[in-house]
Amino acid sequence: MVRMFVRHPVAEYSHWRTVYDAFDAERRQMGVMDQAVYQGIEDPKDVTVWHDFESPEQAKAFAGSDRLRQAMDGAGLAGPPTIWFVTPA
Repeated sequence: MVRMFVRHPVAEYSHWRTVYDAFDAERRQMGVMDQAVYQGIEDPKDVTVWHDFESPEQAKAFAGSDRLRQAMDGAGLAGPPTIWFVTPA
């Protein structure tokens, strides 16, 4: 199992969340097995999500996909995402 974390600022959380939720079916087709969303306590526009995949290849393909980039562009990011991958230790 590989977990991908993504952290980014958003312009408006409610708009971002609508786009994120609408992308769920595509996310699953691209190998996402599970996910969660978190907001910063002091700044609710500071969003961190994680997505689980079976393999590093699936996770990296998802992170680099044009379709994900299009969805993120439409979600109103207020800055570039920080993305990293981990495995259970």
